[in-house]
Amino acid sequence: MDRGRIQFSRYILTLLAFILLTLVAGYFHLTNGAFDMSVLDVIKTLLRIDPNPKFDLVIFQFRLPRIIIASLVGIGLGMAGTVIQGITRNGLADPGILGINAGAGAAIVAFMFFFQMSGVTFFKESWFSILAMPLFGFVGGLAAVVIIFIFSWRNGALDMQRLILTGIAISSGFGALSLYLSLKMNASDYEMAAVWSVGSIYSANWTYIIMITPWVLILGFVMYRKSYLLNYFQLEDSSTKSLGISVEKEKLIFLLCSVGIVSVCVSVSGSIGFIGLMAPHIARRLVGINHRYIMLSSAVVGMFLLVISDYFAKTLFQPAELPVGIVVSIIGIPYFLYLLAKSRV
Repeated sequence: MDRGRIQFSRYILTLLAFILLTLVAGYFHLTNGAFDMSVLDVIKTLLRIDPNPKFDLVIFQFRLPRIIIASLVGIGLGMAGTVIQGITRNGLADPGILGINAGAGAAIVAFMFFFQMSGVTFFKESWFSILAMPLFGFVGGLAAVVIIFIFSWRNGALDMQRLILTGIAISSGFGALSLYLSLKMNASDYEMAAVWSVGSIYSANWTYIIMITPWVLILGFVMYRKSYLLNYFQLEDSSTKSLGISVEKEKLIFLLCSVGIVSVCVSVSGSIGFIGLMAPHIARRLVGINHRYIMLSSAVVGMFLLVISDYFAKTLFQPAELPVGIVVSIIGIPYFLYLLAKSRV
């Protein structure tokens, strides 16, 4: 069997394995919690066999939307992380470290603040809210990227060390802005913004799913179709241009898609870091260096990581619940330090 066929087999096996792992995690998510349910209860409720109003409420209003949102956000952050690492040629880059999460988060907190919406009314099925939140996040994320690139551009190329340092500074600045605005809110709004800012999907609902699904599907499809270009971006820009590829134009498309998908994820889940860092690295170890394979593999790895993290966030300290962003950070910070130490070897 030739090498290409072996890589393709590993790619398919990786996709199937992580989809199966996500389904298993989703099963535990559905059946466990403050209100435990049996497998038979879940199956009968989903298939509408002798429906029970209590089971309907738990599954369709709380647990199933939460699993779907975690899956979509994990897919989006995993794909965005692959793109950002690819276009910067930096394995330590991700949307959180580069400040995209913080920029999008600050813009959405500003949206909450200026429209003075309470935690009870803010997430009602208002089409204005559905459309405005990701657009505000997109503007904030794009602003963060523009500032970072301005300060990181040297001699016609990105300086990777300046990129990371500027990203950390911008992330801190936007984080401070978010905190300032949230402190100006009333008590109910502040509580919502504080929990949301560290990353939380426990208030997921079908309105969120309506909002996020088209963004993830459309932008994810564009990034996947163009993912082969990320292989060429690992070369020097002069070599890539000699192949007839418009480097600046394609990088801009990738960047806008990444900012868009991260912004919509932030708008429904808050700022969840490290998924965009870990998922591409895990995918690369499993399927090799072909970005066509890495893109979808990173998506399913990110999906699994966030679903299982949210399950642990929900169940570890019952009846209290951790924001999922904290659980992801507990895993992600040591992993980032490991990658940082490894890069110096």
